[in-house]
Amino acid sequence: MLYLILAIVLSAILTFYRLIKGPSVPDRIVAMNSIGVMFLLVLVLLSYYFERNIFIDVALVYGVFLFINVLIMAKYFRKPAKGEVSD
Repeated sequence: MLYLILAIVLSAILTFYRLIKGPSVPDRIVAMNSIGVMFLLVLVLLSYYFERNIFIDVALVYGVFLFINVLIMAKYFRKPAKGEVSD
């Protein structure tokens, strides 16, 4: 179990490189969301390992915040259609 958590943290570190180095803003947004999902997965695995249900509740709230964050970023960084005035 701990090796799985270590592998996820290592993947998050490698994804953090893409967050910093990303060639474009959408790549950075995807990297940021991926790190968030990895952190959420670590919370769920820690909940199972320590047999604490409160971590599941925290992970659910965190997942909702991740989803809202993606919606906000998609609205903010979308390209306006030709002739459309951006907000």
